[in-house]
Order: sequence, then C-alpha cells, then structure tokens
Amino acid sequence: MLDNSEGYVTEDGRKIGGVVMEMKNITLRFGGVVAIKDISFDIREGEIRAIIGPNGAGKSSMLNVISGFYIPQEGEVWFHGAKRPQMRPYEVARQGIARTFQNIALFEGMSVLDNVMTGRLNYMKTNLFQQAMWKGKAEAEEVENREAVEKIIDFLEIQHIRKTPVSRLPYGLKKRVELARALAAEPKLLLLDEPMAGMNVEEKEDMSRFILDVNDEFGTTIALIEHDMGVVMDLSDRVVVMDYGKKIGDGTPDEVRSNQEVIDAYLGVSHD
Repeated sequence: MLDNSEGYVTEDGRKIGGVVMEMKNITLRFGGVVAIKDISFDIREGEIRAIIGPNGAGKSSMLNVISGFYIPQEGEVWFHGAKRPQMRPYEVARQGIARTFQNIALFEGMSVLDNVMTGRLNYMKTNLFQQAMWKGKAEAEEVENREAVEKIIDFLEIQHIRKTPVSRLPYGLKKRVELARALAAEPKLLLLDEPMAGMNVEEKEDMSRFILDVNDEFGTTIALIEHDMGVVMDLSDRVVVMDYGKKIGDGTPDEVRSNQEVIDAYLGVSHD
C-alpha cells in the first residue's frame, strides 16, 4: 500500500484521498469514568475505516463524538481541514455526516418509504404554510425528495416493502431500512454502528455487499463499528483498535491482525 499526506492506493487499486476527519487527542469522561483516553486517528476520503475492540472499549462513545452526540472534555475534532466548534447533532448532520445506530431507531408505525423520507429533512426548505397549500414550491420539493428516496430504495433492493409498516419487518430488513434512511441524507461521511449485529450469515453477506456498493458507487466515506472480525477484515481499508478507552492499534487489516497487543485484547475476557 502506498501511503502519503494526499492519500494512498489500496491493494485492489482504489484511490483513497486526503484526510476528511481527524480526531486529535480525544478524551471523554463520564464523571470519574474515562470512556476515551487521549486517542488520535484520521479518516480519509473514500475509505472504509473500522473501529474495533472488545465490549466496553469505547467504540460507540467515539462514534458519538464524531457525530456530535458527545462533546469530549479534551481534544479536537477536525472536519475538512477546519476545527469543528461545539455543535448540536443536527448541525453536524448538515455538515454531511449521517449514521445508523446499534439499536435500531426507526419509526415503527410508519412505512418504509416514510421512514426513508425522514432522512431528507435537511433538504426540505418549505415552511408549514407552503406545505399546507401544497402546490408550487412545496409540491416540487416533495417530488424531488421522493425521487431521491426511490432511487435509494431501488439501490438497496427494498422496493417490495416500500409501503410496509416497519413494525412488520424482520430484523435484517429493518437494518437495511435504517441504512436507506442514512443514505437519504446524502452523507459525505457515513457512520455505521454495528450494522450487522444480530444478523445471520446471509443477512451479513447482503449488508456487506451494500456497504461496499455504497462506498464504490456513491464514493461515500464510511466509518464503522463491527464485532465480526471476518467482516471487518474483508471490508475495511484501515482499522483502529480500542481497548479500555485507549488506542492499541491502527493500520491495515493485515497490520492489525499481526499486532500482539490486539491479539491479546481479543483473546482476553471482554469487559463491559
């Protein structure tokens, strides 16, 4: 792998660009508990970047820092070359960062189509009065956003359930709908929190394929947390490894796989 300040080329010939996001010396505490301790790493344009570690290592906390849900007590978050000030999650979303959740966070009583449409909120500019009148600008906006959503529904092969209430869907399809909603926001950086947790082998294969397709066809930069090491090693360009809130490894899948400290952490007892 060729690595430099402007990016690198993967073993399969994909060109990865410069740094999109950089976490600089991040420390996050909850009272006397240190969830993240002085961790630094970057995410480059067009890559699939994995964050792994045993249970309780601080992975979800790090994803919450990236997405703006948590504000670290120490350190800086840089996005597209600028230090990010303290922001609310919706402001972070407007910067082009979208995410899925470890525990599915969909509107169970709404259809698949309506759930995915909620991912377009940042693109809906008409006010309540204009929407009530419907014709004109509001109608054009609705049509435009619905067309964008339908393309994502087709892309993720969920056309057959587009009008089905989410509450009636099996777990694996709910995960795919949540991915669709995140993609509806047209993110520059997509955060996936254990996208394959609880899935069977076939569902994992489908989700892996869609993640690779999103990265390849949309050029979306992806950062993901995942416990399935086979999936991580197959999908990821680079991997950062956390244990007890500290960074113990960072590199290509092969480099991480041969890191003795990483091996020891995964062979030890997981900690909550």
